[in-house]
Amino acid sequence: MARIVRPTAYGSPDVLDVIEVPIPSPDAGQTVVRVKAAGVNPIDWKLYSGAFHVVDDEHENEAGIDSASLPSLGLEAVGVVTAVADDVRGVEVGDDVMVYPVTAAYADYVVVPASSLITKPSSLGWAEAGGLMLAGTTAAHALHAAGVQQGDTVLIHNGSGGVGLIAIQLAVASGATVLATAAEANSDLLRGLGATPVAYGPGLLDRVRAAAPDGATTALDLVGTDEALDTSLAVVADRNRIVSITGGPRRAEEGITRLGYGPGEDAGTTVREAARSALVTQAGAGTLRVIVDATYPLDQAADAHRAGLAGHPPGKLVLIP
Repeated sequence: MARIVRPTAYGSPDVLDVIEVPIPSPDAGQTVVRVKAAGVNPIDWKLYSGAFHVVDDEHENEAGIDSASLPSLGLEAVGVVTAVADDVRGVEVGDDVMVYPVTAAYADYVVVPASSLITKPSSLGWAEAGGLMLAGTTAAHALHAAGVQQGDTVLIHNGSGGVGLIAIQLAVASGATVLATAAEANSDLLRGLGATPVAYGPGLLDRVRAAAPDGATTALDLVGTDEALDTSLAVVADRNRIVSITGGPRRAEEGITRLGYGPGEDAGTTVREAARSALVTQAGAGTLRVIVDATYPLDQAADAHRAGLAGHPPGKLVLIP
């Protein structure tokens, strides 16, 4: 038997339960992966809290939603291939692989199409590998949507979050100047990644203007607050280059670029798929850091979610089955 974490109802992390299921077998085109690490992401608790926004029908699988049941949890993983369908080529039992896209990765085993697998670099630890893909592809998608390139000045809100930490590094590598908002305690970390840290809170706009007197050419709102949106609108002239991955109805009202799976939002499926190989190569080479804050056993997934909801130190939370 194998374990999987599932919500038993909609609500708080208290609804999460670990249940036993048979070890799966692959159907045509599929592989089975023994999960070594699964990334924890805000979308996971939003799915069963009832707070997740409306999702277009064609994007239900990408968002981890099955309309016929409670949501599956875990949209990224890393592990070892344990079974391969007869028609699958290029994948062998025993291969260490990154798994993305995937659903239901909060488990001992996960069944995925071979197209979701990328070889894991031996230099990349299990926890770091397990926390790379969702934040990494989201960061790459946001930067692509904003058209970030050499010479830009990029304002990144929530620079110390999982997506923000990777977005900073990718933007700096592209030749952009980066300002990143975060708690003052995280300034040294952001500075070490190549960004100019700016403390959020009252007076944020004045501090951003002091750090970038000529304004910013683009902004990434990775936090979804009115403060982030108002500051972005004040310092970026082209609203199409203000990109948000979260937030309320004001995002649509202000005419900025919205990423996500809902009506009028850009899911970026092709961009995200194309970004996977580059992210893995960079992380394996050590030019892209995946910062892990804490790891939890699979049966403590609820505790990981409580930590995420409470606001943990910078970096990723990762489950280790």
